[in-house]
Amino acid sequence: MAFRLRFIKDNTKIDFMGHHKIGMFIGIALIVATFFLLFTRGLNYGIDFTGGVLMEVSVPEGMKVEDVRNKLGELKAGKPSIQEFGENTLMIKIPGKEADTATQKEIYAEVSNALGKDVEFRRTEYVGPQVGKELIMTGVWAFVYSMIGIMCYIWMRYEWQFGVASIASLAHDVILTLLFFIITGIEFDLATVAAILLVAGYSVNDTVIVFDRIREKLRKYRKMPLPEVLNIAINETLGRTLITSSTTFAVMCVLAVLGGAAIQGFIYAMILGIVIGTLSSIYVAAPVLIYLKVRPEMLAQSEEAEADGAAEKA
Repeated sequence: MAFRLRFIKDNTKIDFMGHHKIGMFIGIALIVATFFLLFTRGLNYGIDFTGGVLMEVSVPEGMKVEDVRNKLGELKAGKPSIQEFGENTLMIKIPGKEADTATQKEIYAEVSNALGKDVEFRRTEYVGPQVGKELIMTGVWAFVYSMIGIMCYIWMRYEWQFGVASIASLAHDVILTLLFFIITGIEFDLATVAAILLVAGYSVNDTVIVFDRIREKLRKYRKMPLPEVLNIAINETLGRTLITSSTTFAVMCVLAVLGGAAIQGFIYAMILGIVIGTLSSIYVAAPVLIYLKVRPEMLAQSEEAEADGAAEKA
C-alpha cells in the first residue's frame, strides 16, 4: 500500500479572502516603514559597494572572531567586517573610499600591530567599488524592465489584471526583504543582491501556480462570487505550495547552521523570501484581483479569441 504524506487534507476550506484586508494592511504598513528606514537609516553596504581593504589572515587555534573583533574595534580606517573563512582563517574587510598605496600600507600596519605576531597574513589587497552609482542604476533599471516583461507575459497568458497582481506581489517581496536587512544591519553585498533576485523568481513561480488554478476555477464557477472562487483555488494549491516551500526552507536552514558567515546574508534573504513569497501569493496577489474586478466573462472572451485565431490558421 502506498504511503502518502499530506500537509493539507482534501477539501480544505480556509477562508483566506475573509482576512485579506488585514494581510494587505500589514503589507502596506511594512512597505511604508521600509522606505522610511531606507532614507533615514539606510542599508549596511558591504565592501562590494563601498570598496576598501581585504585581508585574509590565519589565526592561532582557539582565537575566536569575537577576540579579533575586540582587537580591531578602534581602527582609524573604519569599522571592520570579520568573517570565518575556513579553519583558523578569517576574512577582514575594512570598507572605505579610494585608497592609494601609502594609505593601504598604513592600514596594514595598524591591523598588524593590533593583532600581534601570532597572526599570519596570507593576502592583503585593495578592492575597488565593484558596484558604482552607474552600475547600481543599471541594475535598478534591469529589475524594472524584468518586472515589465513579467507583467506583459502574464497579461498575454491570462489578463492584464493578473499581470498587475503579480508585479504587486513581486514588489512586496523584494521591499520586505530589504526591510529585514535594514533592521538587522546585516551586510548588504553582491551575494545578497543575488538572493533578492532569486526571491523574486521564487515569488513569481508560486504566484503563477496560484493564478493558473484561479483561472481554471473562474471558468468552472462563472456565477460564484470572486472571493469564494479565490478561496477554492488557493486551498487546492495550498498543499503543493507548502511542500515546495518547506523543502527549500529545510535546505536553507541547514545552510544557515553549517554554511558559515561568508554566505550569511544570502541564506537569511532566501529564508525570509520563501516565507514572504508564499504569503504574498495568498494575501497580495489574489486580493489584488478582487480590487481589479476580474470577471469570468473576460476569460471567456480570451478563449473565444484564441479559438478564432486557431480556426483561421487551420
